[in-house]
Amino acid sequence: IPRTAEEMAAYFLASLLGQANRQSIDHYRDHHVGKPERREAYRASAVMEHAPHAPKSNSYMISIPMQVRAVMVRRVQIIKGDVASQVVQLVAQIFQAIMMGTVFYHLPDATSGYFSRRGILFLALFFGALSAMAEIPALYAQRLIVLRHHKAAMYYPFIESLAHTVVDIPITFIIQGIFSVLLYFLVDLQRTAAQFFIFFLIVFTMTTAMKGFFRLVAAAFKEESSATSVAGIGVLVFSLYTGYTIPRLSIPGALRWITYLNPLGYGFESLMMNKFHTLNGTCSTLVPQGPGYENVSLANQVCTTVGAQPGMPTVDGNAFTYLSYDYKYSDLWRNYGVICAFGVGFLLLLLFATEFNTGSAFDSAITLFKQSKGAGSVGPANVRRDTEKAGPSAPDEDEEKAGPSAPDEDTKQQRRVSDGKKKHAPPDIFTWHHVQYVVPISGGPERKLLDDVSGYVAPGKLTALMGESGAGKTTLLNVLAQRVDVGVVLGDRFINRQLLPADFQAQTGYCQQMDTHLPQATVREAILSSAHLRQSEFVPMEEIRAHVDKCVQMCGLEAYADAVVGTLGVEHKKCTTIAVELAAKPKLLLFLDEPTSGLDSQSAWAIITFLHELADSGQAILCTIHQPSGELFQLFDRLLLLRKGGQTVYFGEIGERSSTMLKYFERNGATPCNKDANPAEYMLDVIGAGATANTSVDWHNVWQFSPEAAALEDELGRIHTEGRSRPVVQTELRTQFATSWKHQTIALTQRNFQAYWRNPTYLMGKLILNIAGGLLIGFTFYNTKDSLQGTQNKLFSFFLATILCVPLSQQMQAVYIDIRSIYEVQERQSRMYKWTALVTSQILVEIPWNIFCSSVFFVCWYWSVGF
Repeated sequence: IPRTAEEMAAYFLASLLGQANRQSIDHYRDHHVGKPERREAYRASAVMEHAPHAPKSNSYMISIPMQVRAVMVRRVQIIKGDVASQVVQLVAQIFQAIMMGTVFYHLPDATSGYFSRRGILFLALFFGALSAMAEIPALYAQRLIVLRHHKAAMYYPFIESLAHTVVDIPITFIIQGIFSVLLYFLVDLQRTAAQFFIFFLIVFTMTTAMKGFFRLVAAAFKEESSATSVAGIGVLVFSLYTGYTIPRLSIPGALRWITYLNPLGYGFESLMMNKFHTLNGTCSTLVPQGPGYENVSLANQVCTTVGAQPGMPTVDGNAFTYLSYDYKYSDLWRNYGVICAFGVGFLLLLLFATEFNTGSAFDSAITLFKQSKGAGSVGPANVRRDTEKAGPSAPDEDEEKAGPSAPDEDTKQQRRVSDGKKKHAPPDIFTWHHVQYVVPISGGPERKLLDDVSGYVAPGKLTALMGESGAGKTTLLNVLAQRVDVGVVLGDRFINRQLLPADFQAQTGYCQQMDTHLPQATVREAILSSAHLRQSEFVPMEEIRAHVDKCVQMCGLEAYADAVVGTLGVEHKKCTTIAVELAAKPKLLLFLDEPTSGLDSQSAWAIITFLHELADSGQAILCTIHQPSGELFQLFDRLLLLRKGGQTVYFGEIGERSSTMLKYFERNGATPCNKDANPAEYMLDVIGAGATANTSVDWHNVWQFSPEAAALEDELGRIHTEGRSRPVVQTELRTQFATSWKHQTIALTQRNFQAYWRNPTYLMGKLILNIAGGLLIGFTFYNTKDSLQGTQNKLFSFFLATILCVPLSQQMQAVYIDIRSIYEVQERQSRMYKWTALVTSQILVEIPWNIFCSSVFFVCWYWSVGF
């Protein structure tokens, strides 16, 4: 038997297979290498695959206009599928219009309403710009999808931004139109058609341009927190240098140039001139007046408003805007052209940034490790198994994966005998009998997803749940694990013929197909957090740590124990998911949903081998799996096969070399399985579940009247009969959670502090936003005097300070949503902690950072303004 690599190579070359391989290579070289006609034919076929107007030398099959059209259609479909978000935007705009309109309801044309008119025009622009910040999270949510499509050469990345902008224009037009109508007529601005449509045109164009700006910011940064910080500074600059809070003439000379780079300033100037051009306001306050001035004539009085003329009872709006802001009506359309230029410029920069900055913060093949004393032992010498995944490989993993050979039936029998000797108490067996699952369908009849499914999972057995796509594999897994909250579940689920304990979910583990973990935690910390929250709080910490070390060792993660989870490869993330569930010490059962999905053959072999060894230790495992190789399939002990409609086709032993299962199908009319064929693919083809397979046999009906189905009923009856004589599986927890609310809050707070500390981009973004905001406001209102105008400027500095709360809140919102997603997807279903503990911990971890950053803002702002 060859022992070394050289002996294996020599044996292969001397074998018939090696000779056939060399003959195949020689045949290919004779017919394809050095044949110009074949090369030209291949090039011609590649050119023919391109669209008529697409560049033939390009990897994209269709032209840019065709890409734009296709992506626009998809964008419209996305909007139709998420109408709720558009409704929320519309409701928010209506609410703001009604709120601002009622506050400034029917402003008078007198000079007493001049200041309020300025305010409502500023808010009409500012709220549209502020609402455009909502574009940032949506763009980061779709970035990975765009990157995947780009790698598949489906379309240029900038096409997505262009299509998004074009499709969004009519939506923005409708929403801003409703906003403008409500606000305009509630405030009772000048009721002429020209002035209204100019108002609407400027508000709509400004909102579109600002959406382009915030999309550009999102496209320019890899992390959302960085983009939100820059966007927050942008919002502050736009509001500060618009000309409303402080006129351009009053801004310090060193900062006045910023006003010319502010598109919001041009919009505000255009709205001011549009409204004040035809306004001739009646003077509200004439001087001198009062006691002793009763007989003073109008010729000797003057209005107190800027732009008033002696002896005139009205103030011309053009004079008021020119003397107060240096605005001219003749500049209105020039300003509108500048706004359009800003919008086009933002769009072009957006397209450029999208095309050349498609990556994300976690788009990396490098595995990061926590700094520790042992980190130096991790080096390139240990990186042997997968050159695409950075980081060391676990000890002896190569030996475990080498030579995939499924255990034969004798080995399985010896394992079962040894397990029986180890355990004196009979095992707890999970059974389900005549399970049906019906869900309501919107606008139609109910749909039955599971139809009369029965089976059981015994400890020490690795049971596979298989079927074609849509057969109900994951649905059955969720129903059995009590993870469905819609529809009606019928049938029985028992532990030893006893009702399931109240804390069944706490006594089982569930590994989802998506590996959802806190990306900043290390592997050991993720497992320790699960054990700390899902085991009793009275268990000593030394015992918990010892169990965590055991889980790390069982999953082969010793070399990756200090690796950051967010940088792991798919295989090690899957192992971490399994270890997180094992940390809870699942007493009854372990559910896994397609643990090999997305893995290569070597990684899939490692995962299933580990599950097989876990079953050897006495763990009951039910696992869905999709299209396994023949070698992987042999590692399973039992099979539950479903067809579409959630109907059982087979349940029973697989047998050595799948003999038991194959005999069942061949006995009932299936064609014999070729000895070189994959039994897992064979059985799917037999029942008509393959891509091109079809069958005239109703295999569900065959199963119902088969001896195997009768044997299953007998076995379930035997299990239930024996189970009645055994004590009921006791509920180990008095509540649905293993720990108290206080314990959960403390543990989550510690975990969040650690995650924040390892997310410096978020913390630095928060700090920079406060420093930049404080300095901008402070030096813009530098050493404001205690005059009437100075007092007003100080009040505006307070107003602008509160504006910083918007980007700071949105920055925090992104972090909270990420953590909430982990809770919703994984930790809530596992009954790890209460949602109130999560919210409380998030508030507690934000308080010290916000106190520190607010203090820095206060130091930069308070004394600069001159309070």
